[in-house]
Amino acid sequence: MTESTFYGSDYEALSAFDPEISAVLISELDRIRGGLQLIASENLSSPAVLTALGSTLSNKYAEGYPGRRYYGGCAEVDKAEELAIERCKALFGADHANVQAHSGASANQAVYGAFMQPGDTFLAMSLPHGGHLTHGAKVSFSGKWFNPVPYGVNKETEDIDYDEVERLAKEHRPKVICAGGSAIPRLIDFERFRAIADEVGAIFWVDAAHFIGLVAGKAIPSPVPYADVVTFTTHKVLRGPRSGALVCREEHAARLDKAIFPMMQGGPQMHTIAAKAVNFKECATEEYAAYTRQVIDNSATLAKELDARGIRPITGGTDTHLSLLDLQGVGVTGAEAEQRADAAGIVLNKNAIPFDPQKPNIASGIRVGTPCVTTQGMGVEEMKTIAALIHTAVTQGDGDADGSVSKDVRAQVSELVTRFPAYPR
Repeated sequence: MTESTFYGSDYEALSAFDPEISAVLISELDRIRGGLQLIASENLSSPAVLTALGSTLSNKYAEGYPGRRYYGGCAEVDKAEELAIERCKALFGADHANVQAHSGASANQAVYGAFMQPGDTFLAMSLPHGGHLTHGAKVSFSGKWFNPVPYGVNKETEDIDYDEVERLAKEHRPKVICAGGSAIPRLIDFERFRAIADEVGAIFWVDAAHFIGLVAGKAIPSPVPYADVVTFTTHKVLRGPRSGALVCREEHAARLDKAIFPMMQGGPQMHTIAAKAVNFKECATEEYAAYTRQVIDNSATLAKELDARGIRPITGGTDTHLSLLDLQGVGVTGAEAEQRADAAGIVLNKNAIPFDPQKPNIASGIRVGTPCVTTQGMGVEEMKTIAALIHTAVTQGDGDADGSVSKDVRAQVSELVTRFPAYPR
C-alpha cells in the first residue's frame, strides 16, 4: 500500500485500497440513477457539499465553539463554523444559530435538555397522526424520560386539530409545545400555536426538519418569527449534508448552546459543518428558490394525479413537498405497495395514516415526496407520468406470475431517469 493510495481522495485510489467499499459506493450511485427516488426525507446533495464532506476538516477535534475551543489548532475550522452560523442566521432571519447538531434528533434532544427536566410534560403530534419518534414515542428517549401528551388530526379534515391542541395545553400546562412532524402535508398555523403557547406559558418549539428547505426558498411561511426555537435536518428539501441544526431567539441562545455542548454532544463534525456552510450559501440563491417552488408544484400535481386514479391523498392534497396517501380504496396495504413499487424501480415508503386500522409495520398508506426528482430536473408533466407508473406498480405489480408488469414499469422508469439523470457528468 503506497502513501498515495492511502491518502488519495479520488475513487481510483479508494478502489485500489478497498475494492469492497468502492464497489458499494458505485452500486449506490447506480441505484440512485436507476430508479425514481420518492422518499420525502431524502434528496441529492450537490457535488460541492459532498466535496466539503470529504475534506481534511474531518480530522480536527474542536470541542466547544468558535473562539472557545478545548483544543488548539482550531483557527481554520473556526472560520468554517462562523461562516455556517452567519449564513444560517441570514437565510432564516434568526437571532441565533447552532450548527453543531449531528442530526435532527440531536437538535431535538437539545430542546429537551434546554427547557425540561425528566418527567416534565410536553405537547407534540402523535406518531400515528404524522409526528416523529422524538416527539414522545415510547421507544424514544422523549417518551421514556418525559411525559408526552399527544395531539392529533381532526377526523373530518385530517389536518391538525388546533382546538384539541388548545384544550390539551390548558388541561396539562406543558413546559413545551411542539409543532411539526414527518408526515404532515399541509401548512402549519404557527401563529395559532404561538398564541396557545403564550396562553399557558409554554416554550413554542417547531421541528421543521421536513419543510425547512421550503422555508429557506421562501416558498412557504417561516416559523422563525413565531417560535422560541426551530430545529431541523439539513438533508431533506434543504439538500445539504446528513446532519442537523437549530435557530432560536437570542434569549434562549446560551441554554441551547449548552444543551448541544457539553450536555448532549462532544466534538462537532467540522467537515459536516463546512458542508452546511456550503449548503446555506446554495440555498440563498434564486436558483434554489425556484427549485423549492417547483418541488411544491410537482408535489401537488403528483397528489392530484394519484387521487384521480383512486389513491386518495390525506387532507385531499398537499401544500408541501410530500403527500400521505390512503391505499384502502385500491385494496392494497402500505407494505405491499412499498414492495411492489420497489420491484418496479420506484422507491417510496409505507406509512401509517390517521386512524389507521393496520399495524404500523403493515400500514394503510404510503408517503411520497418530490425533492429528489425535482433536483433531477423533472416537472409537472413528468409527475403525471410518475403517478401513472406508481398506480400501475402498486395495483397490478403482483398480478402475474412472470412479473411482466413490474418489468414494464421498470423499463419506463429507466427511460425517464435516463432523460433526467441523477449526478450527470
